[in-house]
Amino acid sequence: MSIEKVKEYFKSYNMENRIMEFTVSSATVELAAQALNCEPCRIAKSLSFLVGEEAILIVAAGDARIDNSKYKAYFKVKAKMMTPIEAETLIGHQVGGVCPFAINNGVKVYLDKSLQRFQTVFPACGSSNSAIELTIEELEKYSNYCEWVDVCKDWN
Repeated sequence: MSIEKVKEYFKSYNMENRIMEFTVSSATVELAAQALNCEPCRIAKSLSFLVGEEAILIVAAGDARIDNSKYKAYFKVKAKMMTPIEAETLIGHQVGGVCPFAINNGVKVYLDKSLQRFQTVFPACGSSNSAIELTIEELEKYSNYCEWVDVCKDWN
């Protein structure tokens, strides 16, 4: 189960006890915000894309949406989200629990600037009923991101 992989990942940093598991679903931004009793914008959603044959994750604020023209200008291809089967196979987590932790080798993680307005955000932890609260600096560190991007709209 991928939450177990994420727990093991955070255990190496003595942070596994910060993972929250809920008795309700947190598979969507709205459900996660309800489970956490926070604003939906503070949910750090991980979006899975294919850039050619390469799997990437874009972690963005819960109220942000991919801006197709910004995405194409940056990645030089049209935005093509993965299917649920592709996400599980190529990223290593099922849709609803996709996160930038304990992912498959070779997956590049990008953080969208829509997250930079918050002190802390809540990414999932590999299951459809989990999350962890991280500062932006912690998100940078534990996601092993490659760079900040500006590929979203509707958040500012």
